Amino acid sequence: MQNTPNNQDYYEQQSERKYGEFATKFQFGSNPSAEIWNGRLAMIGFLAALIVELTTGQGFFHWLGLA
Repeated sequence: MQNTPNNQDYYEQQSERKYGEFATKFQFGSNPSAEIWNGRLAMIGFLAALIVELTTGQGFFHWLGLA
C-alpha cells in the first residue's frame, strides 16, 4: 500500500497560505504567480477591447484597421 498525501490536509495548508505570496512576486514560467498576472492582464485587455467597442461602435480589430 502506497502512502498518498491526504487531499484534505493539502487543501487546508493551501488555504492558510497568504495570498500576497503569489500576488506580489513577478516570476516567469508556469507557477501560481505567473498565472495570476496572466489572468489580470487578460482581464485588462478584455476590458480595454470592450471599452473601445462601446465608445466607438466598431469592433476592436476594425478600430485598429485590421478588418
